[in-house]
Amino acid sequence: MVSLKDIANACGVSTATVSKALHDQKDISSETRTRIKKTAAEMGYLPNAAARALKTNRSQNIGVLYADEASMGLTHEYFAGVLNGIKNEAEALGYDITFINTNPAGRKMSYLEHCKYRNFDGVVIVCADFQEQNVQELMSSDIPVVTIDYVHFACSAVCSNNAKCMNDLLEYIISMGHRRIAYIHGQEYSSVTRDRLAAFYRTLELHKIEIPEEYVRSARYLEARDVAIQTRALLNLENPPSVILFPDDTAMIGGFNVIREMGLRIPQDISIAGYDGTRISQMLRPKLTTIKQDTDKIGREAARRLIGNIENPKTAFVERVVVEGILLEGESVKQITNS
Repeated sequence: MVSLKDIANACGVSTATVSKALHDQKDISSETRTRIKKTAAEMGYLPNAAARALKTNRSQNIGVLYADEASMGLTHEYFAGVLNGIKNEAEALGYDITFINTNPAGRKMSYLEHCKYRNFDGVVIVCADFQEQNVQELMSSDIPVVTIDYVHFACSAVCSNNAKCMNDLLEYIISMGHRRIAYIHGQEYSSVTRDRLAAFYRTLELHKIEIPEEYVRSARYLEARDVAIQTRALLNLENPPSVILFPDDTAMIGGFNVIREMGLRIPQDISIAGYDGTRISQMLRPKLTTIKQDTDKIGREAARRLIGNIENPKTAFVERVVVEGILLEGESVKQITNS
């Protein structure tokens, strides 16, 4: 049975190029696509899932777990970018993606059962409650799994450099003269939160800055309502902070609205900073000071690592891939001389 590698050898190109040509991707010239398709037809290539499965004992299909607690679906810019990166890289490598759920065709299943039912070759966990037994079961199974921004002993992970990014953000805020610094962080069980919190305290310690315990508060990621409550509490303190760091740009909107409702101006009366670098954060006035994450690279790296583990199981090992973010200085942090 003819494989992509056979066609690649006949055409003098890579298997990725053959896959792209057979999937009509536009980054391959029309001449190359035509030549590869003609060669594939002449060699009797069968470009269907059943044929691939017979040859490789693989379905060429990977599952994507996206269980969004905030119920934003695919409208959330950060996750949409990650998912798009996964999709594009998987397709370039000859794989399809399918979302995982616990009720396929009306049949109640665990995540692991659904993966086996669909015969997925592997899974990328993009967003989930990683403490849930259902998710833990999947990560500890014999199915190759790559997680996004969560570290598990049995799985490779693709993570933002949360510690460095928090350090960069806080160094900028401190350079602007702020010492009364509050931080509304995400759920404490998250490795993302743990890394950011550790970097937050470490950077304050390096600058010999002490803050009241009440300046550090918890809210759920993506939940504007939670952040609104904590923002109001911070601003009602007898000695309120001069700047508030929010867990992410989406939840930041809750704090942004409370600040406006209280008649305060950003950054004249209170400075703010977010995390993620979403487009809406840069459409606000003033533009939000935030960390922009490379969501496309995060998604592509996750798909690449997973497919590498699927196709080369003997050399697969658990690894942690770190993707850098960049500071967007924006306009929401005021330069002050005495905080």
